[in-house]
Amino acid sequence: MPSLAAHMDSVPPSGIRRIFELAQSLDDVVFLAVGEPDVPVAPHILEVAAAAWQADQTDYTPNGGIPELRAAIVDKLATENGIEVDTEQVWVTSGGMHALFLAMTLTLSPGDEVLIPDPGYSTFAMNARMINAVPVPYTLRASADFLPDLDELERLVTSRTRLIIINSPSNPLGAIFPQPVIESLLAFAKKHDLWMLSDEVYERFTYGALHTSVASLDTDDRVFSVFSLSKTYALTGARIGYLVTPPGMAPLMRTVQEAIVSCINTPTQLAAVAAITGPQEHVAAAAAHYRENLSFATELLRERGIDYLEPSGAFYLWVDVSYATNGDVGEWAERFLLEQRVAVAPGSAFGRHGEGWIRLCVAADPRDIETGIRRLPAPPPKS
Repeated sequence: MPSLAAHMDSVPPSGIRRIFELAQSLDDVVFLAVGEPDVPVAPHILEVAAAAWQADQTDYTPNGGIPELRAAIVDKLATENGIEVDTEQVWVTSGGMHALFLAMTLTLSPGDEVLIPDPGYSTFAMNARMINAVPVPYTLRASADFLPDLDELERLVTSRTRLIIINSPSNPLGAIFPQPVIESLLAFAKKHDLWMLSDEVYERFTYGALHTSVASLDTDDRVFSVFSLSKTYALTGARIGYLVTPPGMAPLMRTVQEAIVSCINTPTQLAAVAAITGPQEHVAAAAAHYRENLSFATELLRERGIDYLEPSGAFYLWVDVSYATNGDVGEWAERFLLEQRVAVAPGSAFGRHGEGWIRLCVAADPRDIETGIRRLPAPPPKS
């Protein structure tokens, strides 16, 4: 039997999926591990999708997406994100992960280095290894409010560095980068002539902090932006997002999209038009629901004396359980699931500096949130 490509052995598995799949095999599990919205899809979105299937609207579409969806995204970007683009910079993708993979494929050659946040979304490292590039983590430390250290970035950048990835609002941290930090990162990218990839999947869920789209501050066309409808509109299984490219890439993008998926299915694209252009009250209601759940969960954590990062966005809590994990939070999370029937994401799934932490998803029933937090081991008394 022939051997697979040698670099495939370096692709790290998902520590989150490991917990998720184990949890699926058990009974009576409290699920707080996976970022799945617990709110229903708005009826007007479902109606459009259902009507499209019933009308047999199942033909190929243009590689970049149906014109009405791309136009709706262009308008949304200008109105909500302060990003002025033309239609040929917008490419409809199979969720945000497809958009991330496209951007990394376009900017990284084998052996190139990409700066990724640690802790950060696990797919950043997985994608890099998939295309035989080298992920280089930059540390987000609790002592620095989980913001990038420019001095560390200067030490990490080399002649092989081609791309830096930022994620704000952050998965798993719930942190939001202030505009001055983003401006500093853009200046760093310009200084070293790097591409920048901005993951803004959680843009609509912010709590008392301003979300700044990186491309709105870009003056020399180096930013790729990734957006998704999965979290905003609870459409995770519909698999639809979009990549916003710098100008001038349309001919190449048509080729790349054709080679990978050709196009996204038509009913989902029509549903996305309805989502973006239709009423947004359900999005505001979801944000209020997540904020309420976060407040409830943090109150419980304080009551129990468990440390956590106060979130500014997304619907996650970054919780310190290092007192219980004995240096291996991945093994602890698996044991916690088997013994306590609570699924949480181990912090080590998001990078080396996630060791000792867990990510709790609060897009869940408050009763499950309370059960999960109360089953966490008690921390030692503080001196």
